Formats: sequence, C-alpha cells, structure tokens
Amino acid sequence: MARLGDSSFNPFRKVLTVDSKSLDDPIVHRFSNCNDSRSSAAFNSRFDPYHRYYRPTSPQEQTLYDHLLHWIERESPAAMVERFRALFINGTGYSDPDVLAALKAVVASPLAPEEFRYVLNRCCHILINRWQARCQTQSVIPDLINLFASPRPVGPSSSHSGAIRRLHQLVQQFCKTEQYQTLQRLVQVVSEAETALENRPLGSLIRRYPYLYEHCLLSEDSTQEQQTTVRQLQSTMQRQFEVNLAHYITHQARFRSPDLRSQQLIRPISNPTLLDDQELHRALHYYTGKVDGRRSHRDQALNLLAGRQTFAAFKGDLYEYITAAIEPGYGRRKFNNHFHAKLAALFPEHNAHPLNDFLLVRTCNCLLSFLIVDSPQRPQHYVFVDLINNLGAIVTTGLVLKVVLLCRKVIPSLERRLSILFSHYEADNREAVQWLVQALENTHLALTSNFGSVKLTLFPGAG
Repeated sequence: MARLGDSSFNPFRKVLTVDSKSLDDPIVHRFSNCNDSRSSAAFNSRFDPYHRYYRPTSPQEQTLYDHLLHWIERESPAAMVERFRALFINGTGYSDPDVLAALKAVVASPLAPEEFRYVLNRCCHILINRWQARCQTQSVIPDLINLFASPRPVGPSSSHSGAIRRLHQLVQQFCKTEQYQTLQRLVQVVSEAETALENRPLGSLIRRYPYLYEHCLLSEDSTQEQQTTVRQLQSTMQRQFEVNLAHYITHQARFRSPDLRSQQLIRPISNPTLLDDQELHRALHYYTGKVDGRRSHRDQALNLLAGRQTFAAFKGDLYEYITAAIEPGYGRRKFNNHFHAKLAALFPEHNAHPLNDFLLVRTCNCLLSFLIVDSPQRPQHYVFVDLINNLGAIVTTGLVLKVVLLCRKVIPSLERRLSILFSHYEADNREAVQWLVQALENTHLALTSNFGSVKLTLFPGAG
C-alpha cells in the first residue's frame, strides 16, 4: 500500500496519457464528430493535467525566486507573509534595493500585462510548497492568499510612483486570472473548517473532491514542484476519505448488531459524505453489489470485454450494457434511440476491425463527452442534467462507472469533465446546484469503492 506522502500515489490514475481524438460539437453531434481527423495532441492539451505552458525565466525573475528561497529557510511563516506584503503588495520601503530593482524591471517589461501573473504565481508557490509540506505551517497559506484582498496602499509622490502604480495594477489584474483562482481553491482545500451553510458557493466544497485537484488546483504554468505538492495533497485527502468511509461502514455494521449492550459502547462516527445515510448505503451497494442479482458492475464490464470481437459487435453489446441501467420509460422516450444512432455513427470505418485498446479508449472518451460535457469551450451538459433529473444521481453515476470500468485509462478524462462543470458553477450557491453536488459525491464514492486502496466491506440489507 502506498504511503500517505508518496507523491506518485493516485488511487484513480493508472495511466496518465490518453490516446484519443479531440472531442467537439454540441451534445447532439458529439459521437459522430469523434471521428474527425485531428491529432490526439489536441485532446491531450485540454485533458492532460501535465500539458502545461512553459516560458523562459529572466534574470530579474530568477532574482525574485532566489530571494524568496533564501529567506523562507531563515524566517518564520508570519515574517515571510509580511515580507511578501512589503515587496509585492505595497511595493515601497523594501529592505533589499537589488530585489526591489529586479521587481521594478519585471513590472516595467512590455510583456508584464500578460506574463506578470506567472511570476507572481510562482512566487506564491515557492512559499506554499514549503509550508504545505509541514502540518504546523499549512495554516499560514490562507494568510498569504488573503493579502491580495487587502486594500492597495497609494504610492508616494516620487520618481518611483509610476512603477508602484503599475505594480498595483498588475496585482489587481492577477486577481482576475486562472492562477489566482487556483490559489483560492487551494485555500479551501487546506482550510481545516468547512461550513455546512447551504448558501455558501459550490467552490467551498473543493476540499471534498481530491479527484478534481489536478484540474482545479493547477494552472497552465504550474511547475513540477507545484504539481508534486498538489499530488501529495490529493493523496493525503483521498486516503483520509477512504479511511473515514471504512470506519463509518464498520461503525454502521456494528450498530446494526442485535446485541444492544454493545451498541451502547459504540462511539458515533459521522457520515463522511454530503449524502444522507440511506443515500450513502444505496450508492455503495449499487456501485459494488450485484446490480442484476448476479453480477456487479465490474463483473459486467469484464464480461463485455471477454473474448475477441469486431468493433461493430462491441458497439452492439455496448448499447445493451449501457441501456440495461436506463429506466425503460425514459429510455423509450428518447435516450435509447439517440444513443443507438450515435453508437452506429461512431468510427464506422473500423466496424470490421477487431476491438483494440486504441478504439476502446476513443469510444469511452466519446461516451463521457456525450454523458457529461465536452470541453470548457463547449460546456453544454443537457444530457447529464436530464439523466440526473430522471434517473437520479446514483444511477447516472453508475452509467459513468460502467464506462471507466471498461477502460480506466479514461478516468483522467472523467475527472477533467467534472472539473469543467465544477468551474462552471463554482460561484453558485450549493443549494442551487444540488444536482451537481449529488453527482460529485456519488462519483467520489463510485471511484473510491472500485479503484481505492482501502477494502470496503459493506454490511447487508442497507438502503
């Protein structure tokens, strides 16, 4: 079993690179357009969290980085926050004139309106990466990010006032960037307390979903060290959830014991999800139990993949495999015919070819595009919402689970698509997007119960 701090550990990610075509067009056209000829590089640039923007570092930028690296080893976190405030927020009266001159040069660059966000983001992460590695300093991270919400001081009337005003303008622009948004999400993750108020925005729940971290806590310019920090945080939070869930299941099994005397000695353990107890029990049994009275979802997936068959035959079996979970009335109204037509149009030039890994990955990615959402540029998700409204979040998540059980290589694609919806509704109140909260909670359960590192022993008769 992987250690808690093992940065390579991700219980859901077995393969990081997905060979697949770019997916485009609205929901009603998605499957047929998976046949386009664009290269897999276009897909990976949007769905691979390691496909990042890299830029050269100027000597002045390196001066700033080296300065912070020097002092973070010598000063307390509180002192470093004040140092950061004096240099980047105030921009005046800084103790080291050479560093201040380097900052002025960076700010004065004609590229600063576009590239200063990368510099400031890296400076933040130099401190965050060090503090995140130590439990006793993690609480300082919100103090650092909260500096950007502080009122900007007015620069003195001097020869430097123009540079100071430009610095303040660039900092204000930074607060509107993807980089700052990821920092705010990181604060939500490292903050210990989580308010249960339903009028809080959806974004305040990011801590609960480690499978979204690599897409929501990293930006295009994230360094390797930042990626490692997020993966370590993801590993720790996922492991904590698995342990809490296992303890809760064990507690429930003991509490159902007919021995009333033993029940009085059992300490209550809270439900680690936002689902109520009955929903949690139903979901876990649906994702791991025998859904057709004989076989689990995993068994059904293995059965579908067993034996050698043509791609056309596989698509026919895939139709039955997916629609078996659809309520008959809902399926007859529109879903089944639409799904059948799209499958028939999917890569018809390969119908006579044997099913292979490449076709399986591309097909499963097209399924996820159809069922959930395609891309930030095409964020339509009518099918997903309609499925949840008609079938419920448990069954809808079960459809997604069926796909990733066929091909776990597309789990990063699933994570990416859900992160698109999370970002889209991030500022909305939780109560207004309960359908999405339910989907995120159920996805966490489905992935944990099927791909997690802790064995979950469910008690009978739940739900």
